[in-house]
Amino acid sequence: MNKDFISALEEIEKSKGVTKEFILDALEKGLVKSYQKNYDNHENVEITINKDSGEISVFSKKEVVDQALDDVLEISLDDAKNLNSKYKIGDFIRIKIEPKNFGRVAAQTARNIVIQQIRNAERDSIYEEYLGKEHELITGQVQRIDNHNVYFNLGKIEGIMPLREQVQSENYQINDRLKLYIKEVKNTTKEPQIILSRADKGLVVRLFELEVPEIMQGDVEIYEVSREAGSRTKIAVFSNDKEIDAIGSCIGYKGNRVNAIVSELRDEKIDIVNYDKDIEIFVTNALNPAQVVKVLKNDRKNQALAVVKDDELSLAIGKEGQNVRLAAKLTGWKIDIKSQEEFDKLSPEEIDEILQLNVDKEDDGEKNLEEKDPLDNEKDIEENETEENTY
Repeated sequence: MNKDFISALEEIEKSKGVTKEFILDALEKGLVKSYQKNYDNHENVEITINKDSGEISVFSKKEVVDQALDDVLEISLDDAKNLNSKYKIGDFIRIKIEPKNFGRVAAQTARNIVIQQIRNAERDSIYEEYLGKEHELITGQVQRIDNHNVYFNLGKIEGIMPLREQVQSENYQINDRLKLYIKEVKNTTKEPQIILSRADKGLVVRLFELEVPEIMQGDVEIYEVSREAGSRTKIAVFSNDKEIDAIGSCIGYKGNRVNAIVSELRDEKIDIVNYDKDIEIFVTNALNPAQVVKVLKNDRKNQALAVVKDDELSLAIGKEGQNVRLAAKLTGWKIDIKSQEEFDKLSPEEIDEILQLNVDKEDDGEKNLEEKDPLDNEKDIEENETEENTY
């Protein structure tokens, strides 16, 4: 080793972000293992590298004892004093050794260690970079498809979109460029693993943030998104500024904003509705495009009964129940749908059963029994006994 090696380490420090001290420390530890392996030597060695000149020194480290029983770890007091008269029992001394051809071994070891440290530093750097992008949007190009997984070229690294994160109606082709949602970033021993998604609802959120400036500025907020990827999405939005139309902002002039998102999602249908704190209004909005006549609710069970016009029942439910299913996910409430005709035929008890109000009454009754003071029971017993005695 020499000054050229130290200069090379300084260049690596600047370009790769790995400190010279870190590499030298790893190198010293690596050289100890290399010495013991290549020289079949069990000496208690210590290796140091001069951080200025790059010179390597190898020492055998031993404890001064009265009589040495272990030549590897100990040296007798007499032998130690031959080296330096100041040594005394209990001291540790370093004896410089010069193993034959160690320079060649050291050079090869140094090369391997430096390469490994650079790889580790690059891996850590990429991991930190993409960890900061977790749950964000990124553009990638399909690089290969293997065992149902789609691999994307992200520039510095390859990302993977597993089958569960793919949209089943989408057909991915080599060289396709797509916007992707970074769902998770994992740190592995080889390289960071970037898990990508086209199916996650987070992709829809990020696309709206990208296309709608009012969302990025905070004038319009997304309350919730419910999605069945590749088919349909419902998104609830609101604005705290009465002057701003949240839905209009998301749709854009002549639908240019929402159409750009629909195009990126390959014609997935998108319903944009207004969020409202009043759950009756929110459920009504969530069932769009169906027209809701009225909503009955049970706040304790988050259960709602929506009544729609007779000719809008199938529209409210949706194909295979999709519309009401997405509305339920959007609101966080269980929603039962009845046509006006069906609702008019229901008895009050049947309505209570749908809303689970009958369950609430039973629960309240049981609760009252549990909470009744035991002393009241004793009082009742005494009163009954008195009445019996009177007769």
